[in-house]
Amino acid sequence: MGSGALLNFGLVAHDDRKQAMVDWVLAHAEDLSRHSIYATGTTGTRLQAACPHLSIKLLQSGPHGGDQQLGAMICERKLDVLIFFVDALSPHPHDVDVKALTRLAILYDIPQAYSESTANLIMKSLAG
Repeated sequence: MGSGALLNFGLVAHDDRKQAMVDWVLAHAEDLSRHSIYATGTTGTRLQAACPHLSIKLLQSGPHGGDQQLGAMICERKLDVLIFFVDALSPHPHDVDVKALTRLAILYDIPQAYSESTANLIMKSLAG
């Protein structure tokens, strides 16, 4: 992962963290515009509404397979960075999918962030 390289970002957020994801993307929109963005359905729809100038490729919603689509992209080495704003205080019915996604991100050693501070560090590292 070097500065200037086109990267494929995967963006996903749990329901209670979707606005934080929107705010984060707005804060980094200029930098993200140089990369490809893939987002799970509901998160991506919110991002498209808030950031119409960004090209965001929509996947299924997380519970309907979006997390698994991101996981497949990781296995195929088509995803370079995973930004997943997790709601750590609420149970999630598709928790097994979430765990599989995080396990794949670790296994394939891609940069991953589960909070704004870590996502900010990833973006800062891309700046040089």
